[in-house]
Amino acid sequence: MAEITAAMVKELREMTGAGMMDCKKALNETNGNMEEAVEVLRKNGQAKAVKKEGRIAAEGICRIATKGDNVAAVVEVNSETDFVAKNETFQQFVEAVAQQAVESASTDMDAFLAEQWIAEPGKTVQEALVEKIAVIGEKLSIRRFEKITAENGCVVSYVHGGGRIGVIVEAETNVVNDAVKEALTNLAMQVAALNPKYVATEDVSEEFKAHEKEIIAAQIEQDPKMAGKPAKVIEGAIEGRLKKELKEVCLLEQVYVKAEDGKQTVSQYVAQVAKENGADLKIKRFVRFETGEGLEKKNEDFAAEVAAQMGK
Repeated sequence: MAEITAAMVKELREMTGAGMMDCKKALNETNGNMEEAVEVLRKNGQAKAVKKEGRIAAEGICRIATKGDNVAAVVEVNSETDFVAKNETFQQFVEAVAQQAVESASTDMDAFLAEQWIAEPGKTVQEALVEKIAVIGEKLSIRRFEKITAENGCVVSYVHGGGRIGVIVEAETNVVNDAVKEALTNLAMQVAALNPKYVATEDVSEEFKAHEKEIIAAQIEQDPKMAGKPAKVIEGAIEGRLKKELKEVCLLEQVYVKAEDGKQTVSQYVAQVAKENGADLKIKRFVRFETGEGLEKKNEDFAAEVAAQMGK
């Protein structure tokens, strides 16, 4: 009888996505033969994901779960096709993943996947995922999650486009009422629409500023109107363009999308809400997930596929 090592179990688990005990059992049954163990898991429906590993899961949805006014978690779960992303079974699974995340103490995906699945104790999150892959028949991926706990204030959430974008906004405030929460929800909608990168200009790293200055300088160098201008003028132009760009990427510097005069900034809007509600109100941070961002999507060209099959 071959010795079944932890490394062998880990390798099989990574290959198939099956549970640790299932992998160990399969290896014992096959006397340590990795290929045969994969087949055992596949036959048992525990490794249907193995054939899906090479596919790209870039569709899917985001969901948010909350606990009271001060805890929220957003998750992104991917599928291969938009058809599955709209499937009720898939959406219910993503809701359960969000509920798992809002109760979780994990800070990384490996720990999260190893947790006991709250919706069905006795299995891990990873095992629940593999089972769902077997049921749905597509590669699924719990891509990321983030949990926010407001220590001195509240959180609000907003889901846009049926789950295409999920946003959480955290605020420090001594007043938590409907008016304050409505205002923060408005800001969550702004984050979803305009995709700022930072809360305020003081949050912008010097590395980001230096990088953007380098790009702006190169653009100015190519501008015929700036040719021959004194260094002081060019430096002023660089600073001016950078300041304009920071207004676009910093939430508080953006023009509030619902501003009646079309000029009021988010910072001014927050100050207005604070004054109206007698609150000390500060936007602390936000999280914005957009489904599939940064992932390569398959280029589905049906006409080209048919032509290739016909030998044209």
